[in-house]
Amino acid sequence: MIAPDLKTAHDALQELAAAASVVVPFTGAGISTECGIPDFRSPGGIWTRLKPIPFDEFLARPEMRDESWRRRFAMEAEFANAAPGRGHRALASLYRAGKAPGVITQNIDNLHQLSGIAPEHVVELHGNTTYATCLDCATRYELSWVRARFEAAGGRAPDCPDCGGSIKTATVSFGQAMPEDEMRRAEELTRACDLFMAIGSSLVVWPAAGFPLMARRNGARLVIINREPTDLDDMADLVVRHDIGAVLEPFIAA
Repeated sequence: MIAPDLKTAHDALQELAAAASVVVPFTGAGISTECGIPDFRSPGGIWTRLKPIPFDEFLARPEMRDESWRRRFAMEAEFANAAPGRGHRALASLYRAGKAPGVITQNIDNLHQLSGIAPEHVVELHGNTTYATCLDCATRYELSWVRARFEAAGGRAPDCPDCGGSIKTATVSFGQAMPEDEMRRAEELTRACDLFMAIGSSLVVWPAAGFPLMARRNGARLVIINREPTDLDDMADLVVRHDIGAVLEPFIAA
């Protein structure tokens, strides 16, 4: 069913959530746009203006590492100043109520953690851009440390002081292997739920987009909340194409 209006969407969502024992939210960029986080993939998004830097180029070319960090620091205001929106707060309410054991996200903005969901219950399929790691020894670095050295070197990306490896935001780039532990945890959550809510995702990035399909085939009800149609709409129990914050706002606990 495609909800024709917001009231129908609210009523149907409330009914599905009340009937469910385990709700698993799966979120994409659309849940964070009202927070000031830019959408990468949609028309007018960042990737329509800047070609993504593939992982192999990041590794092979120092100038690509420099450019990657230049872009990240140019977007610092958006990420640093962002606060959880209505959608994040609604999902945190479901989590605190014991209805949702965690959230699977394609987002890298750390907003689910800031909304009150414990970090260990946020499964980040594409990593996190609010800190960095050495690709060789996995040492964690805060962005303030990286930026100070980047600027002191005239816009050159620093290497790891411990092992000399390349330092990169803790995100998954094009061509970089998906994190095995997160993929396993996402599959466990998906198979355990009886209501799967895909929120703000175009559902075109694989293998992440396979989780709603997995949930549906495992017998769970499927809700898709996204401004634009997706390839999985036909198999969903409920499709909502209204503003995500407005759709989820009734779930925010007082």
